[in-house]
Amino acid sequence: MTTRVAIIGGGLAGCEAAYQLAKRGLCVDLYEMRPKVKTQVHKTGSLAELVCSNSLRSDDPHHPVGLLKREMEAWDSLIMRAARHSALPAGSALAVDRDAFCAHVDAAIQGNSRIQLIREELNAIPDGPAILAAGPLCSPGLSRSLYEFLGDQALYFYDAIAPVFERDSLDMDVLFSQSRYGKGGDDYLNIPLTREAYLRFHRQLVDAERTAVKDHEKMIYFEACLPVEVMAERGVDTLRFGPMKPVGLVDPRTGDQPYAVIQLRQDNFAKSLWNMVGFQTQLKWGEQKRIFRDLPGMSSARFVRYGMIHRNTYVNSSKHLEPTFQFRKRPDLFLAGQICGVEGYVESAASGLMAGVLAARRLRGDSIAPFPATTAMGALAHYVSFTGHHSLQPTNVNFGILAPLAVKGKIKRAEKRRMYVARAVAEMGAYAENMGETLLEIVGYAAA
Repeated sequence: MTTRVAIIGGGLAGCEAAYQLAKRGLCVDLYEMRPKVKTQVHKTGSLAELVCSNSLRSDDPHHPVGLLKREMEAWDSLIMRAARHSALPAGSALAVDRDAFCAHVDAAIQGNSRIQLIREELNAIPDGPAILAAGPLCSPGLSRSLYEFLGDQALYFYDAIAPVFERDSLDMDVLFSQSRYGKGGDDYLNIPLTREAYLRFHRQLVDAERTAVKDHEKMIYFEACLPVEVMAERGVDTLRFGPMKPVGLVDPRTGDQPYAVIQLRQDNFAKSLWNMVGFQTQLKWGEQKRIFRDLPGMSSARFVRYGMIHRNTYVNSSKHLEPTFQFRKRPDLFLAGQICGVEGYVESAASGLMAGVLAARRLRGDSIAPFPATTAMGALAHYVSFTGHHSLQPTNVNFGILAPLAVKGKIKRAEKRRMYVARAVAEMGAYAENMGETLLEIVGYAAA
């Protein structure tokens, strides 16, 4: 009888893991509970649905997440192929049309004869080889099963989602099209604010009513994805030096840099939907309508989706995981996605890729070894499994989690980035060769 691998969760990590297993000859049962069972934030039953934003962040080859993207592409990542196929103009970032992105992933999964998509909810960890990629919004039943298996409570963090608007409801006599420093042309819509308008907006955010959470739960936020009103509470200029920074933008009507700016990013191919960049929020919906419609050019704005807050569940991975994404107490069970302690679409997919590759090798009887900590992918694996964390905080990829460079003295930041990248490219190639895996070309580093 052919051994089948069960994957729980049809998000980015689960779909990537399924694809990597199938291309290595393994048969997969991919379980996805949607649309039969809904979550707090998902809107569809689509595989790999993008919930919080349509941006996969920087596509600069010398940015940490740009390096991560290219490492994944070298491993023939399904998620990265879907992202390139559905890319939208977004300056130096990689943003996608959500529907086209999901459709590409869905076609690849359902068109693969080795992958069986099962639209059912699993309330218990399955026996036999499996990858848990249920995401931070896994069902209560599966969460209970995971708690019982681990013997302790998972960590939790609150995450928030930014609102989305219809473009034809925005006043383009007030908003202007421009990318910061001209990178990417006129890819963003910008809401310019004067000092008076900014201070009024800041006060409104601080005073506004927010959605309630359970009385017994403390609000613990992921620092890289704070609600905008929480940032506002940290100081009157926090937003102006964060998501509302005006640097690199000039209002063509005045010829001056605004005091503050809110940017909107294209959300679909038709350019009919636009989301607020960096404006995750837990404000009540009525408050969002009142406050955001009080902004310049937004008085008639139509909301396609309001911002909202939701609870994310994370496993204490530093206590339970090997850097191969295997549970220490059960080597045939792997964990992938945001639930393992990575943060972000690309990072989540990267963990699924690594779990899929390594699970396939284990089942085929090949040697397995963690991806090297000198690479962007491997650094994530070593971060979530590092036993020295005092308090595990989910992380995006960054050069700070890569193994240190063996250099002495001070190095300029740009040169240091090039050195990190050059080493990562070389080390990833050597790792694949040692494992007998064939990589595609790692592109974009002629100057590395």
